[in-house]
Amino acid sequence: MDLLDKLRAVEKRCATVADGSAMPGLTVIDRVLGPCEVVVRGRPTLMFGSNNYLGLTLHPEVVEAARRAVVEYGTGTTGSRTANGTLAIHEELERDLADWFGKRHAIIFSTGYQANLSLIGGLCGAGDVILIDRDSHASIYDATRQTAAQVIGFRHNSAASLRKKLERLPAGGRNRLVVVEGLYSIRGDVAPLRDIVDVCRAHGAYLLVDEAHSLGTYGHNGLGCAEDQGVLDQIDFVVGTFSKSLAGIGGVCVSDHAELHALHFLARAYVFTASGSPSNVAGVSAAVRIVRAHPELRDRLWTNVRRLRKGLRELGYVIGETESPIVPILTGDERRTIALWQRLLADGLYVNLIVPPGCQVDECVLRASCSAAHTPEQVTTALDIFARASGLEPALLPVPCRGARQAFAEVHLGDDAQIVTQPIDATDESFR
Repeated sequence: MDLLDKLRAVEKRCATVADGSAMPGLTVIDRVLGPCEVVVRGRPTLMFGSNNYLGLTLHPEVVEAARRAVVEYGTGTTGSRTANGTLAIHEELERDLADWFGKRHAIIFSTGYQANLSLIGGLCGAGDVILIDRDSHASIYDATRQTAAQVIGFRHNSAASLRKKLERLPAGGRNRLVVVEGLYSIRGDVAPLRDIVDVCRAHGAYLLVDEAHSLGTYGHNGLGCAEDQGVLDQIDFVVGTFSKSLAGIGGVCVSDHAELHALHFLARAYVFTASGSPSNVAGVSAAVRIVRAHPELRDRLWTNVRRLRKGLRELGYVIGETESPIVPILTGDERRTIALWQRLLADGLYVNLIVPPGCQVDECVLRASCSAAHTPEQVTTALDIFARASGLEPALLPVPCRGARQAFAEVHLGDDAQIVTQPIDATDESFR
């Protein structure tokens, strides 16, 4: 087999939809007209596919903070945090984030992806055990692959499955890390964190919660699903990203464990990556201040979420059950999903497209995302476009999306599944 054959297979697959219509995965935004309106293929388009949940990407205070930082510090740091890349504003943002979360310590990263790579890679090694929800983000899977730790998957959002996996491990060990997300990015469903916390505490496991999509959107103070469920003080490590509600790029981990600071020297993905640019760090700092001072942004977001969900259901679309800023439209067949996505985009509405290998075959999804910046008129227009597009394929099958990824195989033996720690294609039937 030629090294390039796998790339040729992708090109062959893309050619099946290369008829002059928009190409999935290759959408180019020509201009940004506002936080929820862009120009695609020369046409003004409503953006219902970004993670700009609080609409802060063009907020005057965020933009001005970024502008001032460019003038004062330049465009980049040209070095990692362990070299010349730590500026006063990096440490200031870490202090602000620790204070916001009510945690003793915080460390920021250049990307949210890097945060998971750094934390999991820095904590875990040979002889350790990592237990992950099987619908975890690719960054979590990739983080486990860089370690020599044993990796065990448990059923999505199942504290009972996690308990059984922990019970099979030797008692008394404090070398196991459980990793879950607060809000899952494909199906838009929320983890039962209180139950998971109880299981972890009963079995002496550390718990990491990735709040990438829930930071800013859930909880009284916008701290995510752990705060919303009243268990934030019982989470060992909370990871968040800046590229959603905080209108920038980067990631953070907060913790009450003082040992967190050792990652500054230990985590390879952190040590060997240039630090976040001054403009980005300053913009995120401004966004944090806005989120803390304006809880009404979350109120606007949830108003839009409920209106969009209600409208889609009335139009006959099958959507995910969990109420969240992510509204998955369960479409099933890949060709039909692509055709529907292209029709929406041609009519001026952008949503995200989830097809294999991002999901199982025949479990494709269109993923709409709401923002606090969406106006009532924009939500109405979006629903009008969905109404016109529904005639393209009136029978949208209620097929649940698993959000599968390149994963570790699990050979099912009832609920007591045996884990095989070898990478496979997640579309393989053994993963189901």
